Amino acid sequence: MRWIRCVLVSLAFAGAMLLTGATVVRADNDACQRRITKADHKLHEAVEKHGWKSPQADRWRHELADARAYCWEHGHRWWDEDGHRWHTERDWDDHDHDHDRDHDHDHDHDQH
Repeated sequence: MRWIRCVLVSLAFAGAMLLTGATVVRADNDACQRRITKADHKLHEAVEKHGWKSPQADRWRHELADARAYCWEHGHRWWDEDGHRWHTERDWDDHDHDHDRDHDHDHDHDQH
């Protein structure tokens, strides 16, 4: 009878550890998603306000790349803010926001 009690206590402990681990993974995913979302949003804002080739846009482009790399290194997934989905392959393109150049072309001319 004593061994049954020991097994039940061990199972309860293992279950608690699994739940705690799932919570930590969820928190990491949420933090990664927020970090990528912020960098993506700030990049779009910097491009609108200062132009594609501005130092501000370069800063947020770098922040976005760092956020994606961090999430990939720590969770083997990264958040695609434009597609609103997680990717489980390291398939992001560091130049995926280049399409904004055409939209930003008029802004660059306005500054000259």
